[in-house]
Amino acid sequence: MVADQALDINGRVLRYCVYGPADGTPVIAHNGTPSTRWRRPDQIETMHRAGVRVLMPDRPGYGGSTRRPGRSVADAAEDVRELADAQGWKRFAVFGGSGGGPHALACAALLPDRVTRCAVLSGIRPSEQAQPPDEHTLRPDLERISRDIMDRVAAGGPEMPGMPPGRPARDDPEAMARLRATFTDSYDGWVDDRIAFARPWGFAMPDGTVPVGVWYGSDDPQVPGEHARWLLENIPGAREHRYAGGHVPGPETFRQIYDWLRAPAV
Repeated sequence: MVADQALDINGRVLRYCVYGPADGTPVIAHNGTPSTRWRRPDQIETMHRAGVRVLMPDRPGYGGSTRRPGRSVADAAEDVRELADAQGWKRFAVFGGSGGGPHALACAALLPDRVTRCAVLSGIRPSEQAQPPDEHTLRPDLERISRDIMDRVAAGGPEMPGMPPGRPARDDPEAMARLRATFTDSYDGWVDDRIAFARPWGFAMPDGTVPVGVWYGSDDPQVPGEHARWLLENIPGAREHRYAGGHVPGPETFRQIYDWLRAPAV
């Protein structure tokens, strides 16, 4: 695995990993909900092949990053500014998958002087929910979902649904470390993400200053295509990229995303 790194932000710890060639195009990527900063070997290989230097932080409450109860989606932008400054990156692209999509959009909207391009993959739209969920009722549901996932893995299932047959995740120590970090070690980040998504996100959608690309699958049971359509209709100039498949695409789509992110800033 890539060496773990940490940044202190006024006494609060943000943990992250950096992948890809040292001279690659800077990209700050936002994990899904839930997820971890640890990436699979095939994903890391794609980053190297694409020539991108990807910084992947764990949002507050995930993977040892200090929790920030009550955080908003918009709060991610200041963390990203701090991470970029620590790397010496004046300009960088952002990428968010699934629940990471709103956080990438926050950076495009709130840091237009720093962000060159913003890619959203299987991203969600703002919620129309009238009442945000309560932590005390939400947490048991997430614990149950996590137990079901880990039970399927223990029975010989793959690390992620839809992955091709191969070595069971239970027989792969690094896969199990990623799964435990996501579904066992803590539910705080997952809880806080879900609450933040159901509240106002704290920013207006990007105004077209930063190019935005929206990727979505033709058959995604987790985030239906209506989410992508809403983003495309409400972000000026957003570009549509539809691929055949579900929530998580294959390496070729990730390569297309990285190639798009590497394009010169406009």
